[in-house]
Amino acid sequence: MASSHRTDKDLTLPQSSAVASPPLSLKSRLEKGDTLYGIFIFSLSPTLAEIAGFAGYDFVVVDMEHGNGGILEAAHCLHALAATNTPAVIRIPECSATWAMKALDLGPQGIMFPHVEDAESARKAVSYCHFPPKGVLGTAHMFVRSSRYGLDEGFLTNFEKDLLIMCQVESEKGVKVIDEIARVDGVDCVQMGPRDLAASMGYLREPTNKKVQEALHGAEKVVLRGGAAYLSGVASPHDPAEQLARRGYHMVLAGTDVGLFRSSAVADVKKFRMNLVDDDE
Repeated sequence: MASSHRTDKDLTLPQSSAVASPPLSLKSRLEKGDTLYGIFIFSLSPTLAEIAGFAGYDFVVVDMEHGNGGILEAAHCLHALAATNTPAVIRIPECSATWAMKALDLGPQGIMFPHVEDAESARKAVSYCHFPPKGVLGTAHMFVRSSRYGLDEGFLTNFEKDLLIMCQVESEKGVKVIDEIARVDGVDCVQMGPRDLAASMGYLREPTNKKVQEALHGAEKVVLRGGAAYLSGVASPHDPAEQLARRGYHMVLAGTDVGLFRSSAVADVKKFRMNLVDDDE
């Protein structure tokens, strides 16, 4: 009669354990020369995040800077995106070690730091994404989602190699030194912020102002010419996604889930009311 005693060896997960394969990393796709298309999830709704994944976006930015949610809501979005095999990037509320650690423990493929205005800020951002002695990232990797709660044996080997670090440049001050920011070791991608750039230049209501556009396009050329970092940006009615791709952007964001729903909802109501008028006539 076989013994019912179980050893630690019996508890080891088999190699064929049914765990979904991770999506091809964003960094590896960028290295291949792919132009990636994504969307911001401002609502932090896991349902909308899941729809975005099934729709075919290459990546989804879970936005904790302007989005109406925190770490728990972001975690729900990452669960939904994992179900569609879609890479997630988390934009944190501020460039700080605390927010970076909490976001990275969730296991996104990328992290976006807002309001990076100089090379020193970029260096700090990079340090928040590396374990000591290279950085200051806390080491709870045996218990957090990023390592599959300690079940990913290759986590420490692959984590820093696969993580996409994005620094958002969205002010006149930042644009003036964007070459220095892009050349900081560890900065993988520069995310342009055209609306905040316009506001910092005194054109809050005029993102299409000639001076704003000249500053934006000049900054784009600096990043692309330097070749040290990839370039990412957000499409708008006056600067659609295909134009960004033609100008050399490596990552293009369609906008936000809230914006898409707003536009569709307004158009739907308008169509209904116009049809009522036509019927009355």
